[in-house]
Amino acid sequence: MTETLNQAEIPQFPMARAAGCPFDPPPTLKALQEEGPLVKVRLWDGRTPWLVTRHAEQRALLADPRVSADITRPGYPGQTPISGGSPLSFILMDDPEHARLRRMVTAPFAVKRVEALRPVVQKIVDELIDDLLAGPKPVDLVEAFALPVPSLVICELLGVPYSDHDFFQDNSKTIVKRDVTPEQRAAAGGRLAEYLGDLVGRKLADPGDDLLSQLAGRVKAGELSQREAAQMGVLLLIAGHETTANMIALGTLALLQHPHQLALLRESDDPKLVAGAVEELLRYLNITHSGRRRVALEDIEIAGQVIRAGDGLIMANDIGNRDAATFPDPDELDIRRDARLHVAFGFGVHQCLGQPLARMELQVVYSTLYRRIPTLRAATDLDQISFKHDGQVYGVYELPVTW
Repeated sequence: MTETLNQAEIPQFPMARAAGCPFDPPPTLKALQEEGPLVKVRLWDGRTPWLVTRHAEQRALLADPRVSADITRPGYPGQTPISGGSPLSFILMDDPEHARLRRMVTAPFAVKRVEALRPVVQKIVDELIDDLLAGPKPVDLVEAFALPVPSLVICELLGVPYSDHDFFQDNSKTIVKRDVTPEQRAAAGGRLAEYLGDLVGRKLADPGDDLLSQLAGRVKAGELSQREAAQMGVLLLIAGHETTANMIALGTLALLQHPHQLALLRESDDPKLVAGAVEELLRYLNITHSGRRRVALEDIEIAGQVIRAGDGLIMANDIGNRDAATFPDPDELDIRRDARLHVAFGFGVHQCLGQPLARMELQVVYSTLYRRIPTLRAATDLDQISFKHDGQVYGVYELPVTW
């Protein structure tokens, strides 16, 4: 595709997935990948950024310092008219400010700190499965298991007192629910921000070994205001909550639709196989399906194409993770493949801060749920399941299961 194309010929982005095929990227996206590594697409506002379709070019551009993640720069391909970004959404900033703010919350996501949390996560998962087994069936796995797991884990990470877990979890659920009004969602976010602000205040006086206490230390040092520390807590809550919850539910559905793969996972006690299964499911499912958005700061020549300064870029990680040049038979779910090069968490300096925690949570879930409930199965047909085509994170709204 070239810039000489008539505007009407430029395909609209994002594209619809094929009916009855909930795990694969849209067919139009696959066709564009075959056409070339960079193609033009049209957005909701008429802009025509480059869509980067192939894995190698996506990683090269995500790591290129001539490419900006700053949402306020002209040419940035925003997803909505209101995607202005919070002043503390450091994921939408460039270095050095991005690096300065990111460093404030890096330590709790270090691999050693995350591994120290594994017994806590195992206990949370075991107790939720106990509740599942003791309750009625069928049950909605999203409501009863997939949402509570990351919510309770983030409570531990932030240092939320156990007595406040129900308040925290109820409001977290409201933020990501479909059947609430925008006012109800905003009110829940406001209650959480107010609660976290108060909690930062208490951590100032009585710090512990948790993330909010570390942010309170930054407040005491004059590096952040109390409100800014609370905003960072809300950002981490939302970023880590919805993605992991959708991976738990959609991953379970994908495995139920691939019983041989599920049997391999359920019957193995090899941690390496479980870790590999997590990577493969992250690659295969691509729950962040609206692309990594960037804007070029300079002219960049890549793959025989010149991206001009000010051009918008969308790294379509869902189709990048299905690039046959990197992943043979990319449309097959194979938990024994080496899928570690996937870009589900992005790449470069902006790659997901919480990926060690997400990986560990999913390893605990996938190695526990199907073994403790070996007859777990969907309680409805695939065509009766409602998928999140309209959200920034792909998944299912409900997943009725029984055993």
